[in-house]
Amino acid sequence: MSNIDKEKIFKKYGSNANDSGSAYSQVALFSSRIKHLTDHLKNNHKDYGTQKSLQVMVGKRRKLLDYLMNKDIIKYRELVKDLGLRR
Repeated sequence: MSNIDKEKIFKKYGSNANDSGSAYSQVALFSSRIKHLTDHLKNNHKDYGTQKSLQVMVGKRRKLLDYLMNKDIIKYRELVKDLGLRR
C-alpha cells in the first residue's frame, strides 16, 4: 500500500491526513490491508505466512472495533456501514 493510499484513508477517517493514530483510521487501514491480503490468498492458497498475518490483523481490527463500540456506538455504526463490514 502506497503512502498516498494511506493518506487518503487517514484524511477520510481521521481528523487530517497525518492522523494515523486514531482508532477509526486504524480500523480503516486494517480493513484495506485485510482486503488486499484476502485477494492475495485467493490466488496463493498455500501461503501460510500470509494466512497467519491475516488472522492476526483481523484480531487486531476486532479489538479496535470492540473498543469503538464501547466508546461511541453511533460513530461505530457509521464506520461499520461505511467500510461495509459484517457485524
